[in-house]
Amino acid sequence: MRPFEALGGMDHHAATILVVEDHRTTRMFLADNLTADGFEVLEADCASDARRLLERSFPDLAIIDLGLPDGDGLELLAHVREADRVAGRIDPDLPLLVLSGRVSELDRLRGFGRGCDDYVVKPFSYFELSARIRALLRRTRRRPTSGRIRIGSLELDPLSRQVWLSGEPVALSKKEYALLRALAGDPTRVFTREELLRGVWGFRAMGTTRTLDSHAFRLRQKLNRAGARFVVNVWGVGYRLVDGGVDE
Repeated sequence: MRPFEALGGMDHHAATILVVEDHRTTRMFLADNLTADGFEVLEADCASDARRLLERSFPDLAIIDLGLPDGDGLELLAHVREADRVAGRIDPDLPLLVLSGRVSELDRLRGFGRGCDDYVVKPFSYFELSARIRALLRRTRRRPTSGRIRIGSLELDPLSRQVWLSGEPVALSKKEYALLRALAGDPTRVFTREELLRGVWGFRAMGTTRTLDSHAFRLRQKLNRAGARFVVNVWGVGYRLVDGGVDE
């Protein structure tokens, strides 16, 4: 009987799990068992590979060892939690489970302090680990999801940071995408200049910067196909996003 069968069946819907573990035998054990239980598994034996996979493959959960050859796993935890929610390529809310040989109370506190959701000590029981994984995935499914956003013929995927217009990909710079993503968070609402400068650029003092206007201009050009208008300038206030069929 497989572990998940003993625990009442699988309910993870082929979730993808990133295993960050430099000990080859442990990594292979986890990969083999997780794969047998129906998960998609990504493997990394160092922090740099883990960061690359986090940014490109978008796992649903990560299991992280703290003792990595090119850095401390605590730094990797912080890297995820401090990711830019709007413009970054890592989900800062990604469930993180530490699997470590560091057993002291202080080690556990440091792990939770850097953002882990659960902490399992080596040597470990796979039955217990699998139960904790399922619990984290259930908790994740209950929080709001970041599915694709559609506004008229415009489509955004917040997870992969990709944009399509009438099914065709649109190449945007990091800040252009961040501006579009901010506006798409509440279509038709007028966002003030101050809100956008703080939220996208992190400005505290507004001053007379033209940064917002120049990025909005370039974004409007890239989205302006067949006379459509998506990014609308509300004079004296800020910008809003519409469905493409409204002229200024």
